[in-house]
Amino acid sequence: MIKLENISVAFEVRGAPSASVKAVDQVSLHIRRGEVFGIVGTSGAGKSTVLRTINLLERPSTGRVIVDGEDITDLTGNALRRERHKIGMIFQHFNLMHNRTVFDNAAFALRVAGKSEAEIAQRVPEILTLVGLADKAQAYPSQLSGGQKQRVGIARAVANHPAVLLCDEPTSALDLDTSAAILELLKEINQTLGITIVLISHEMNVIKKICDRVAVMARGKVVEQGTAFDIFARPQADFTRQLVAHTLNLDIPEHLIDNIPGTVLKLHFLGDKAEDSVLSAAAVRFGLSVDILHGKIEYIGNHAMGLLVVRLAELPADAVPPALAAGYTGTVAARVAAAVEFIRDNATHVEVLHAH
Repeated sequence: MIKLENISVAFEVRGAPSASVKAVDQVSLHIRRGEVFGIVGTSGAGKSTVLRTINLLERPSTGRVIVDGEDITDLTGNALRRERHKIGMIFQHFNLMHNRTVFDNAAFALRVAGKSEAEIAQRVPEILTLVGLADKAQAYPSQLSGGQKQRVGIARAVANHPAVLLCDEPTSALDLDTSAAILELLKEINQTLGITIVLISHEMNVIKKICDRVAVMARGKVVEQGTAFDIFARPQADFTRQLVAHTLNLDIPEHLIDNIPGTVLKLHFLGDKAEDSVLSAAAVRFGLSVDILHGKIEYIGNHAMGLLVVRLAELPADAVPPALAAGYTGTVAARVAAAVEFIRDNATHVEVLHAH
């Protein structure tokens, strides 16, 4: 659907015309029709510049932009305007006209495209209903919440039945609950209308919630790309691992680990293994107490990913019926070692944090 081939974008340095800064450096992406594709990175990574090359709001210094099989890199004038009508855009700070009603803001793209007032009168109520603002048509932006303003921006962006929707940090100005609602709306639009969505964000939680595939950018380059699940479950680049680690946030205080008796493990489960009863099986098989200290299981792209911190320790003597206790052989240390190996065989990754 969208191909960026070896895109670079350089900006002149103010006061030094012969000098330039390369904001984007040899970026190549292939975005498939109908998917939600995320571009993630810290501020200054070049992700916004890459996004703006797709509709040529930013012209690449080198490289080609191909949309729906057509090379649009050199288009200008009316030809470029026609292509831009096929590409909607949502902005971080809404970019609404404050002296116009919600109806007129949503109608703006239709009027620019030369649609008749009859077509506008039919289409605007449709898109306001789609974004949950059917009752706000005559309201002004000053009367709306941040989430409602972004819904108007979405309505305006999809008014012309675009094939592509570009989203420039669409939730960064919103609170957590409102952000989640906007992401759900974007996913619904993607699934019901079949619009290809390209979304940039510096927040990994946004990427995790909505994206099918992801490109990670740093210093103007793509350092890694893949499915959202693979990016979170099996990050390859050091920079990606840092982003993922901050998002998962499963660290527990070192003093807590140090003061806990027993063997403490950090477990990583992927896919079906995240839903298996490995720990309860280990407890029963080896006669041990298995205590979950910290962790969570979540779903990324319909695939499960679990991270747990657990303690293996001896059960209190009165916690095991004599008939059952007779079946456990070997020392506690030997049974713990066997349990660790059993868990290793059934988890994706096991790290022993300490053994007291």
